[in-house]
Amino acid sequence: MEPIAIYDAAATARLLDFGVLLDALATAAQDHDAGRIHAPVRTGVPLKGNGVMLSMPASAEDIAIHKLVSVCPANTALGMPTIFGAVTVCHGATGQPEFILDGPTVTGRRTAALSMLGVRLFHPGAPRAFLVIGTGQQARFHAEAIGQLYPAATLYVKGRTEASEAALRAHFAQSGVDVTPAHGAVPQEVDVVIAATTSKTPVYDDAASQDRLVIGVGAFTPDAAEIAQDTVRASRVFVDDLAAAREEAGDLLQAGVDWANVRTIGSAVANGAAHDGSPVLLKTVGSGAWDLAACRVARKMR
Repeated sequence: MEPIAIYDAAATARLLDFGVLLDALATAAQDHDAGRIHAPVRTGVPLKGNGVMLSMPASAEDIAIHKLVSVCPANTALGMPTIFGAVTVCHGATGQPEFILDGPTVTGRRTAALSMLGVRLFHPGAPRAFLVIGTGQQARFHAEAIGQLYPAATLYVKGRTEASEAALRAHFAQSGVDVTPAHGAVPQEVDVVIAATTSKTPVYDDAASQDRLVIGVGAFTPDAAEIAQDTVRASRVFVDDLAAAREEAGDLLQAGVDWANVRTIGSAVANGAAHDGSPVLLKTVGSGAWDLAACRVARKMR
């Protein structure tokens, strides 16, 4: 048997174009809802220092994958990344390993692409201005996706400090993506807000508006909530994975949403988003199904 190819972060990114990923996720969202992709809610074990190791397998007829990642917030003080991990890609019928991708890159790019799928579905027309709340890894992946897919839109970033906003702008200064610091405010022209933090308390509390799509991607535990409860309650809510959201989406759990009225992004792909003038909130917590979709793309591109 030939050695298994291992792709580092840069090589993994080259395999996962955002536009191609977006289309693959639209297909996977329908497959997941229909039971053609099997992806249980992730399991985790604690690590020292408030860290966690997460296991996310998924399978379909053509492919099977397993993502194993660690999330250690204390690593920031050590000058280390907070997320490490790998995704093993296997043959769907035999289970034979084929190649390994960089886990944080897969997570970041498929999460940002899923947000962009939400923009395609729930925002009427091309957005004028985005606001990304947060300045960490997920914020960077989202800024890159927006720069590629919506280059004409203004991109604002809101961090904990003006220094963190300036640092993110400097990070993209050489790549052609123009990031504008928000200086702690929410610019009025913004029509898409993406919260990409792990905050325990809301980082976005503006009233729900039919003119502004809100997407929450950072918080993935019941005790964390990026979006204010009043904003959640006044919105039409869509999620990426209904079973996972019912366990992990603190934004929705703390707001006491009526789960009978919560729809999946897969249903919006299949049946249309039905723009009715209501404010829309898309909450994603992640699923092995989205990693599987990314691995399908990587398999074709490598």
